[in-house]
Formats: sequence, C-alpha cells, structure tokens
Amino acid sequence: MNELSTLITFSEEQAMLLEVANSFCRDKSPVSVVRAQLASEDGFDRAQWLAMVRLGWSGIAVPEHFGGTGLSLAEVATITEPMGRYLMATPFLSTQLFIQGLLAGGSDAQKIAALGKICDGAIGSVATFECDGDWNLFEIDARAVMNGQTVSLSGVKTLVCDAGVAEFLLVSVCLAGEPALVLLSAAEIAATRRSREVIIDETRRSFRIDLDGLTVPVSSLITGRNATAALNAIRDAGLLLVSAEAAGGIAGALDVIVGYLNLRTTFGRKIGSYQSLKHTSAEILIGLERSRSHLYHAASLLAAGQDADIALRMAKVESSDSFALAGDRGVQFHGGFGFTYECDAQLFLRRALWLQYSFGDATHHRRRLADRLLASPS
Repeated sequence: MNELSTLITFSEEQAMLLEVANSFCRDKSPVSVVRAQLASEDGFDRAQWLAMVRLGWSGIAVPEHFGGTGLSLAEVATITEPMGRYLMATPFLSTQLFIQGLLAGGSDAQKIAALGKICDGAIGSVATFECDGDWNLFEIDARAVMNGQTVSLSGVKTLVCDAGVAEFLLVSVCLAGEPALVLLSAAEIAATRRSREVIIDETRRSFRIDLDGLTVPVSSLITGRNATAALNAIRDAGLLLVSAEAAGGIAGALDVIVGYLNLRTTFGRKIGSYQSLKHTSAEILIGLERSRSHLYHAASLLAAGQDADIALRMAKVESSDSFALAGDRGVQFHGGFGFTYECDAQLFLRRALWLQYSFGDATHHRRRLADRLLASPS
C-alpha cells in the first residue's frame, strides 16, 4: 500500500487558512447575522461574499493561469469547515463544485470564459439532481438533442443551490444515451425557468429548473470522457465539502450545547453536572474528532492525486451521522425551548438534516463501501 494512503497531511497553508477562516467566520457570521439572512431573498450578504473574494477564497482551487491561487481541494475543505461551524450562508460550496466540474471536463475555451470571472467574484453552481432523487449522478433523465450547431434541452433539475444568483451553471443531461454536461450562463436561464424550493435548511436557497425548450450552442457541451471526469469530480468535491461543513457543524452544535449546559440550573446545580448529559456531550466530541480525521484523510488523498473513493464515503458516513446526533441532542438538551424557533440549536439540526442527505445518506454510502471492501478478490 502506498504510504500516502495511510497518512493524514495538514500543510502550513492549511493551518494558516484554518486560523484565518475561523476568525473571519466567527466575526462575520454570528447567529444574529445568520438569523437576519433567513428572510432575505438571496440568503447571503453580498458584502460578506466580496470580502471572501478579496481573500482569494473563491478561486483558491483554480490554477494560477486562470487567475486563481492554484491550491487544492484540501485547502477548500479547510475553509469550508469553519463555515459549517458558524452556519455561514454563502454560495461558496456551490461555486467550488462548479469549479471542480469545469476543471475536470471543460474545454480550454469554457475554462477561459468562466474561471477568471469566478475568481473575481462570479458565482457558479451545478444542477445534477432530478425529481427521482437518485444520488447516482450518471442516472440522468434530462435530455439533450443535437440540431446542427445547437442543442435542445428538456427535463427538470431539482435541488440546485444558489441558482437564483449563479452566473454560471453546469447542468447534467443525457445526450444520445450518454452522460453529458451543458455550461449555461445566467442570461440563458430566464427567471421564469427557476422556482424556489422549500427545504429544511433555511440558510440555503434551492431551486427547481425547467429545461424544456431551452436551446444552447454546441460549444456549451461537455461530452464523452470529459463529461464522466466532470461528474466524478463534482461527486468527489461534493462528498468532501459536505463532510467538511458537517464536521464544522458538529463543533458549532457542541458550542451551543456546552454553553447551555453551563448556563441552565435545576435543583440548585448546573445541568452540565449530570452524568448522562456529560456522557452524551463526550460522545459528540468523539464524533467530531472521528469526522475530522476521516475528512482530512480524504482531503490528503485527493491532494495527492490518489483514489479517495473509500475515504470520501467513510468521511460522509461519519460526519453525517455525528452531526445528526449533535443537532438532535442540542434540541433535546434545551428541553421545551429547544423545539421553538427562537432556539439556536434547531438551526444546527436543520443544517444537519440537509447535509445528511446531500450526495447520499449514510446507508447509501455504506452499501457502496460494502461493494468495495467486501467484494471477493478476482
């Protein structure tokens, strides 16, 4: 076995990024700001997003010749973790998925057209899920038909995060029976084609997109091996960054829990002194450490260019389950108040439930892991 496949690496760049990102997210995304954005149209603060762009975060994984910093997904995960801890609502994750898909499969012309603008603050997103809820990105119902130098699209994409503000969108379609992607600009997706979806996590904005009758030039297509590479890159980036956000969310939920356990008094003593609450809090902390270990193992493999499929799925399973536990216990420990909208613990539970099913739940990935790990040797 290659030595790198057994190690967790954490570079000096990541350590500095983690420190800066923690400070930035703590200062810019207190819970009062998070709540203020819940009712806003876009769901995030444009000034806050531009501040992130000035820090170079939007293009951190974009090669330097396209205007980016030229770092890897490991550094992106390092930034994403504190965002999860402080429930920061931005189109950062959606934009990073777009970047990874375009880098893996896009043509030089497509990359030149989009990546420089992304580094300057343009927002991107991906549309890879449909009404049947299949987590296999290669099972595609949306269709594309060639008509000379144009392509006619049909079908519906769902759970498209940040589509209302995205300037670029990668949409998965089936072309002549094979997976393909279409690069769309905001001008090509009229507002009438987008409809807002109601989802459990109110800090996010998710949309349904109607593709019927939409016609785009052939130059917008990504096909063949490039499309396969792009979809795989989107899946891997999705698993890694969702796991990073969930790991951060566990830490945030634990902060809320510990704060309340040290505040609430009953029968003359702090409720944090009760053994059952101590044990559960310790279990959440252990889940956080396990999640971070799996997360940075997977990030290390991706940064080294190794096969990270098993590590990514294990990270997703661990972080999803641990965050769901932390969110649920956070609500329960607050008693009756925990079930009210005013309790901050429910914000973490909502985020946990959203992330739990993003890019596949724990059961889905355990089945895929069983196929990989328990298969009979040939």
